[in-house]
Amino acid sequence: MSKPNSRVVLGFDFGMKYIGIAAGQTISNTATAITSLQAKNGIPEWDKIAALIHEWRPAALIVGLPLNMDGTTQPIADRAQEFANILAIKYALPVHMVDERLSTWDAKTQLKLNKARLTKQELVKINALSAVILTEQWLQQKKCD
Repeated sequence: MSKPNSRVVLGFDFGMKYIGIAAGQTISNTATAITSLQAKNGIPEWDKIAALIHEWRPAALIVGLPLNMDGTTQPIADRAQEFANILAIKYALPVHMVDERLSTWDAKTQLKLNKARLTKQELVKINALSAVILTEQWLQQKKCD
């Protein structure tokens, strides 16, 4: 990978069927949805992630950590941590975990998708927007550090 762009981070909303991805800007502390990639049992198409990392040249990667409202980890949290560890090894970039509580609920609310059954296109939008939310949350926390 060429030299990282110190102003860019990529955020990942890990899921077993979809992984939402957003690009964050450290100057404005904002993020933009890029896409949602399909995953099979939590395993993404790594070549597509590699292409995004090559294209965006992020300085760091952000991965959402699924927590319950009481702060305990959800069963999928171990898989999200494993995904983060693989990212760190494959791309030799710092990976930061961020509490993603309510990010999916917030994304559904923003998209006005409060129904039981969602289409594939709606799931793609929700996961990408969830990645935006958790990436912006991390950017705001970093700004305050």
